[in-house]
Amino acid sequence: MKARILVVDDEESIREFLEIMLKKEGYEVTLAEDGKRAQELLKKKSFDMIISDLQMPYVTGIELLKHVKDQMPDIVFMIITAFGTTETAVEAMKAGAYDYITKPFKIDEVRILINNALKSKRLETENIQLKRELKKENSFANIIGNSTAMHKIFDLVQRVSQTATNVLITGESGTGKELIAKAIHYNGPLKDRPFVTINCGAIPENLMESEMFGHKKGSFTGAIADKMGLFEVANGGTLFLDEIGELPLNIQVKLLRAIQERVIRAVGGTDDVKIEVRIVAATNRNLEEFVRSGGFREDLYYRLNVIHIKSPSLRERRDDIPLLAKHFLEKYTTRLGKQIKAISTDAMEILKKYDYPGNVRELENIIERTVALEAGATILPESLPPMVSTTSGARKLASAYDIDVTDEGLDLEKIVGQIEKEILIKAIHRANGVKKKAAKLLGITFRSMRYRVEKYGLSGPGDEDLVDE
Repeated sequence: MKARILVVDDEESIREFLEIMLKKEGYEVTLAEDGKRAQELLKKKSFDMIISDLQMPYVTGIELLKHVKDQMPDIVFMIITAFGTTETAVEAMKAGAYDYITKPFKIDEVRILINNALKSKRLETENIQLKRELKKENSFANIIGNSTAMHKIFDLVQRVSQTATNVLITGESGTGKELIAKAIHYNGPLKDRPFVTINCGAIPENLMESEMFGHKKGSFTGAIADKMGLFEVANGGTLFLDEIGELPLNIQVKLLRAIQERVIRAVGGTDDVKIEVRIVAATNRNLEEFVRSGGFREDLYYRLNVIHIKSPSLRERRDDIPLLAKHFLEKYTTRLGKQIKAISTDAMEILKKYDYPGNVRELENIIERTVALEAGATILPESLPPMVSTTSGARKLASAYDIDVTDEGLDLEKIVGQIEKEILIKAIHRANGVKKKAAKLLGITFRSMRYRVEKYGLSGPGDEDLVDE
């Protein structure tokens, strides 16, 4: 879209000159002979920029500037001033004007100034929009769930986000611990401050101290310049320490000092730097047991574990599986350009019964894979990865036969044989005694079917109606 510029000046020659020049540059131009007329136009039309003289009848340039900054602060306001009266223009800039143009005009300078002003404003608008999107992306809206377990999480996160207290988030891999950390940050008073992540399990031990606290030039081989650590980058905001259980013991001591004394010292440095950072840590380890075994400092554990949030596994919130599956279906049909409308009832039942050792992350992976390979408009049971349907089937079968392992043990071969025989009988009955058809129903070869029929004595007396074809 063309940028819309309102030119306000009581000198007709100035208005005409700027109109010709600006239209030549591709802008949409509107003219006003004084501030009063400009105010009338602003009620009817929106503008990206106003270029206004200071000295005008009825409403002066300064009065117009104050009106615009009060009512429409997003409009870029440029002042026209005569040579030698720049003091007045500087005063106008203090009141909110972007810059000033000096008469007599130098066309190239005016062109560059206007272009830079509009570009700067566009970048500022885009930055604001990106921040809004980021906040939206990391708000509660991005944590999907309607189960009792998730409502407890929402309630706790809402309360915790309003404080600056350190938080420890625990839970299995793939349960969304980082999403919870971001929700805490972006729903609280620190939302406009930095959110910085350090993955304690992904950074080599010899580089961890430098990454956290920074280093001075020449402090070690390869330190060719001063480097700011991520603690300092996060100053005033939130530092998310992911996989905190992987942090080496020697770094744990330095982290404890940073939390307790609110100061850090760069590698090779001699001066302490004051920091104000909220710590949110996450781990899939049992830190209490790790403390007892000597792998994690007890004093650091209590510094981090002021408020504890346990992120539930997907097995603990099965009611959320349909909601999550539909969310990921919409996400990947859009991303991959597919026209898949739904997940069938049977496929959804299989998804609900699967145990998800990889939790929500695994469910997302399953849906992404299924969407990528699906050719139809609906996801059917056969569309799902074999592991999901096989595991769910086995779980359902074990439940149906009420099989449990007691202290006395059980005869697995015998139990499996009994189940297999019963299934064979049902398949043969469904196939009206035709072995080839029964084999097809069970997804096995005809040779395998014949072997099992003989193994379980299903072709003896009383089974005369059993035929190959």
